[in-house]
Amino acid sequence: MTNNKIVINLALFGRTQSGKSSAGNILLGSTDFHSHFAPCSVTQECSLGRSCHLHGFMRRAGQEIILQVQVLDTPGYPHSNLSMQHVKQQVKAALKHHFGQEGLHLALLVQRADVPFCGQEASYPIQLIQELLGDAWKNHTAVLFTHAEKMEEAGFKENEYLCQASDTLLCLLTSIQHRCIFQYKKGNFINEQRMKILEKITEFIKDNNFQVLTFK
Repeated sequence: MTNNKIVINLALFGRTQSGKSSAGNILLGSTDFHSHFAPCSVTQECSLGRSCHLHGFMRRAGQEIILQVQVLDTPGYPHSNLSMQHVKQQVKAALKHHFGQEGLHLALLVQRADVPFCGQEASYPIQLIQELLGDAWKNHTAVLFTHAEKMEEAGFKENEYLCQASDTLLCLLTSIQHRCIFQYKKGNFINEQRMKILEKITEFIKDNNFQVLTFK
């Protein structure tokens, strides 16, 4: 972070077919990550994407701050081809290589809004985040709900959805200070969604005093 530029580092975690790569593309405003429907796990290895410089996003002391976002996409688990140990080793190496001393601002746990968050499979990405980020994981994690338009189609507002969520999800949200974001896919409003999500992420990072997790 310099006087007039902020780089936000994000890592995406979540189950297979949760929408991580698609969410990463929305965050970057690009198509850096390969994303499509498939009967198997699509993402096979970690990859980093960088957004262009965003102007007019925020100001500090009367000066315009330029924002850039870096997103690390990771394989989901359970994975159709990779073991948990392989996924863990790969993500650990990628965090060290891409963020290292520069640090990670937030781990985004990507969860489909139209899939219940419960059972053993729901716990795998959380376990991975805990092991990789250590004791400070609660201060550096937020939940990103994808396919939120499905929730809206079913007649739920965001607060109603959260009130009826599983105990597992409610417990997780409590532990991470209720940091969560809803992502909607609405045709021509994708860029508007992107800006709202980035504003929310920036709020979380500000609340955390721009602290980062470093990887040696």
